[in-house]
Amino acid sequence: MAFLKKHKLEFFVLAVLTLIYCTSRFYSILSLPIFTDEAIYIRWAQIAKQDASWRFISLTDGKQPMFIWLMMISLRLIADPLLAGRVVSVGAGFMTLIGMYFLGKEIFKSNKIGLISSCLYVIFPMALVYDRMALYDSLVGAFAVWSLFLIIQFARKVRLDIALILGMIAGGGVLTKTSGFFSIYLLPLSLILFNWSKEQIRNRLIKWLSLFFIAVAITYGFYSILRLSPFFHIINEKNTIFVYPLREWFAHPFDFFIGNWRAFWDWVIRYMTWPLLALAVGSFFVSRYFLREKIVLFLWFILPIIALGLFGKTLYPRFIFFMILFLLPLIAFSLANIEIRIKKISLFVIFCVLVFLLSIKTDYLILTDFDKAYIPQSDIDQYSKGWPAGQGVRESVNFFENEAKKGKIYIATQGTFGLMPFALEIYLINNPNIKIEGYWPVGDVIPTKVTEESKKNPTYFLFYQPCSSCAYTGAAPVQWNLNSILQVKGGQNNYTSIYRIK
Repeated sequence: MAFLKKHKLEFFVLAVLTLIYCTSRFYSILSLPIFTDEAIYIRWAQIAKQDASWRFISLTDGKQPMFIWLMMISLRLIADPLLAGRVVSVGAGFMTLIGMYFLGKEIFKSNKIGLISSCLYVIFPMALVYDRMALYDSLVGAFAVWSLFLIIQFARKVRLDIALILGMIAGGGVLTKTSGFFSIYLLPLSLILFNWSKEQIRNRLIKWLSLFFIAVAITYGFYSILRLSPFFHIINEKNTIFVYPLREWFAHPFDFFIGNWRAFWDWVIRYMTWPLLALAVGSFFVSRYFLREKIVLFLWFILPIIALGLFGKTLYPRFIFFMILFLLPLIAFSLANIEIRIKKISLFVIFCVLVFLLSIKTDYLILTDFDKAYIPQSDIDQYSKGWPAGQGVRESVNFFENEAKKGKIYIATQGTFGLMPFALEIYLINNPNIKIEGYWPVGDVIPTKVTEESKKNPTYFLFYQPCSSCAYTGAAPVQWNLNSILQVKGGQNNYTSIYRIK
């Protein structure tokens, strides 16, 4: 009881933040259509849940399985597969919210900064996007924040128990995504916070080094679990799609850095906004205290971005999500110090309104009109307007369910991996009257098997991607000479279309 009385303010603020967090994350959580990667991950989780021999199914595409394993649990509790997948990210985001409090409190020795850090996470537009989607990135952010919290404690206290927990948390991170290794790669830089006083410095450094190797060994021990799968080698093959291998990078070491950096800058500005970014930079000037701590946070942000800028081949805004999170405690530090200097509470409130106005407006649009939100256009295209967004999936599922009530039907889809046929399978695969098969590539002639199936049962072909002989994205090749029986518009000149094969 004494502990609760002592920290009742913190509990109250965190309770309010939890309420706001849950409201903002669950409000209209299914408003965005199912994204291509979401369909893939959910389908993998369904298969892994039903067949234990496929628990490492994500490795067939070079993806670590932690997110899939967590989704297997939510699929047992929630009927709607898309909601079950997105709930995992909501839970991961909540763990990040709590982690932000402990990170801010630990690194700056201030409950106030910890609470402000958590508050910033709740209203951070990028977190609002990814905490509501069944993608890896929210979980990656959670592991990254908690890993840094433990790294800071380890650097200051050099204790075995902290090293053991750090190894396990970092291990969870590398089982989620390859970028989780940044926590281990950057760990030696935490020596910036090490106590460098001359008293017993040699013994303390030897102890730090010994425990460092223990934490790293545990992390790689967790990662070695993936070697149980024969598909383990595909991880490295998949990584080469997104980053240049070292041998290939030497052929053009800086050719793509400027282009990548410009993209990162645009993404950071749009999600972080100029006022908050100015506060992050201003943290180095509003107070001369905690300089080493601010350097650590900045390094945890800038070094992964530089590495990704140098080696990145195929990049998306979500890749830098966990990196941007380390700017939030810096912003919190600035706000806490500015609040002290602005003695009138009314002036500080006005200051905060001006600083957060654009972020709050962006949050509102993300929840109510995603296409108009001030976020990177690539995210709007991928998650809402472009063909990777599953515009029309709900309508298609409802249509096929109604048709299957009349008898057996056959569904062919444009594509064998990705949004189709997975988005249909996660809802319809257990319907005995429905058979789904994907086809790729789709040429100028209707596949022979589709024609044969049309002689037995009602047969449909669903299109949603561009093709060389299509009139528009999501249309059948013009040579097929078919009439669409259901068409759902996505973005400009982009449709999901269902045709019945005669």
